[in-house]
Amino acid sequence: MSSSGGGGVAEEVARLWGELPVRVDWAAVAAQWAAAAAAARAAVVVPAVRALVAVSLAMTVMILAEKLFVAAVCLAVRAFRLRPDRRYKWLPIGAAAAAASSEDDEESGLVAAAAAFPMVLVQIPMFNEREVYKLSIGAACSLDWPSDRVVIQVLDDSTDLVVKVFIVIYFTDISSRIIRSTSSLVIKDLVEKECQKWQGKGVNIKYEVRGNRKGYKAGALKEGLKHDYVKECEYIAMFDADFQPESDFLLRTVPFLVHNSEIALVQTRWKFVNANECLLTRFQEMSLDYHFKYEQEAGSSVYSFFGFNGTAGVWRIAAIDDAGGWKDRTTVEDMDLAVRATLQGWKFVYVGDVKVKSELPSTFKAYRFQQHRWSCGPANLFKKMMVEILENKKVSFWNKIHLWYDFFFVGKIAAHTVTFIYYCFVIPVSVWLPEIEIPLWGVVYVPTVITLCKAVGTPSSFHLVILWVLFENVMSLHRIKAAVTGILEAGRVNEWVVTEKLGDANKTKPDTNGSDAVKVIDVELTTPLIPKLKKRRTRFWDKYHYSEIFVGICIILSGFYDVLYAKKGYYIFLFIQGLAFLIVGFDYIGVCPP
Repeated sequence: MSSSGGGGVAEEVARLWGELPVRVDWAAVAAQWAAAAAAARAAVVVPAVRALVAVSLAMTVMILAEKLFVAAVCLAVRAFRLRPDRRYKWLPIGAAAAAASSEDDEESGLVAAAAAFPMVLVQIPMFNEREVYKLSIGAACSLDWPSDRVVIQVLDDSTDLVVKVFIVIYFTDISSRIIRSTSSLVIKDLVEKECQKWQGKGVNIKYEVRGNRKGYKAGALKEGLKHDYVKECEYIAMFDADFQPESDFLLRTVPFLVHNSEIALVQTRWKFVNANECLLTRFQEMSLDYHFKYEQEAGSSVYSFFGFNGTAGVWRIAAIDDAGGWKDRTTVEDMDLAVRATLQGWKFVYVGDVKVKSELPSTFKAYRFQQHRWSCGPANLFKKMMVEILENKKVSFWNKIHLWYDFFFVGKIAAHTVTFIYYCFVIPVSVWLPEIEIPLWGVVYVPTVITLCKAVGTPSSFHLVILWVLFENVMSLHRIKAAVTGILEAGRVNEWVVTEKLGDANKTKPDTNGSDAVKVIDVELTTPLIPKLKKRRTRFWDKYHYSEIFVGICIILSGFYDVLYAKKGYYIFLFIQGLAFLIVGFDYIGVCPP
């Protein structure tokens, strides 16, 4: 009975369905949706992408013009040998005083020469620099300068604890015995002891700490200038914790400031001790070599202005005071000070012949944090100073245009945004839209010339140019996010993460200084100190970078669509660029931290 009743209900439902006045025509619905999508595509999507193509091409041409101008300036500097010591007065410190003294009175000549050396403050800001603090302190204390005319100032904001666990295992014929001894050392104690060691050698070195990290590096530098002994100093040489100046650094840089009262800053070049450690460091070397050899050189030669690199430079203290001192309103306090100083009429000089050894971040995590700061900070600073630059009355119109357009807009905004928009979005999307046509010169010729202009900075790595360009396109994802964050002053705009330095951690094995029967294990923990030494296991998916993976998959899909349907010929670029995103996304770049 139930079976027949169920069949009757089904027949009744079928009958009522058939008698409905309106029946759904799914084919017609699909056609309507397709028509609406086509209309939206024609009215919104295609015009928007065309606008992006136009904007991208315009910005690319701006960047090309800037690169060609920089190349022309540097070519002229080399051709006419317009070195800094030919554009500005340069004499060895004390030479004039010694020459003016009587040849018969050699002792008075030496005294006069020593008195001619100005007081110099050497600042070394630090924050948990366990691997490299000895290098910078040792190099600074070894500078050739009269000991009574220089003050080494170590500004230590460190917070980490270093826990040394010594496990000594003695093997006997009967049994084995484990003896454990632990001792906790704050990194500050290690740095202070290093300073005390050099004090014992007669070096005038000051170890300074403060009760907080307000303002981060800018706050530490500002606090360091408040000490009474700084009032006697005329110039400040600054070095980050991983920088190792040669002994003649001050002898080659300070004379520019002594003999040219209009100069506020002498910037030197970075030399990288771990450039060959991995592909990540090779790529960084290529980018930074171009920055120093060409961008800094051109800015110094034409405008007597460039962005201070935050380290390996010597400042005139009077210029810092005139510019308003250190400010912590952005994460690029060095660039902030440089812009304010040049708006006061001060000049800068770049001395590329003086090189200071430093370390490149060799882990992708450290490099990503560094690039966020270097991209977000300038964009944020531009927003804060764009009106101030235009309203300034102390510099020429052309210098203001250079600052506003060339230095900030093209160099810090366009360069950090157009790379991702154009190469990683517009070109892949154009494959799906037959209406979008990108001129050949915009796809091939202009990008090639820009790449060649930048690649000449490191001729020894020219064979890595294609890989370098692909990696720079991947990094543009982080840079555009950082630039937008800086402009909007949102999220991580004030995030300051100190770039991790590994020193020799990946190269040097611990020395046990004993037989195989003794093993020494050195474990490092950070505060708060956790009694349990077992490290929490990281989930395997935590190390992946999902934004890069997503973009890589989208670009590769665009490549397949180009092969099968669009036939625009972009697929080779799309495949290798998508693969580059996936390689970075799955964390196959850089070295693994120890």
